[in-house]
Amino acid sequence: MTIDIMETLGEARKLNEAGENSEAQKLLREVLVVDPGNQLAHLMLGGAYFCENKYTEAEVIFKNLVSLAPAVGKFSIALFNTQWKLGLYKESIAEIKRFLAIADKDLEKHTIEEYVQITKNLANKGMLNIDKNNCPH
Repeated sequence: MTIDIMETLGEARKLNEAGENSEAQKLLREVLVVDPGNQLAHLMLGGAYFCENKYTEAEVIFKNLVSLAPAVGKFSIALFNTQWKLGLYKESIAEIKRFLAIADKDLEKHTIEEYVQITKNLANKGMLNIDKNNCPH
């Protein structure tokens, strides 16, 4: 299969903006077949799933994206938010820790600040030591 990746990504964006999400997702999956490491296609597809409340599908895509670029803050935040929506609180917190351990402190200053604020909010709510008997609702 030969496709113009940038053209296909642009078409997927237009379809998504027009509310034709399933067609946009189809094009994004086609890009990923041809270019499995395409970060933009992963981000767009995961975002499309997230916006449709398909959090399980979004998590799979965002995990792939984070494995492709583990030190990119916006990818980490996308995975964190998706896992949180799924109720995967331990995994969400583990993603914060994973990212903070490897992040470039200058390049990812904004994401680090965002995670610091999230962590403070979780600590204030007593949610950093989460177990089965202490799940936030």
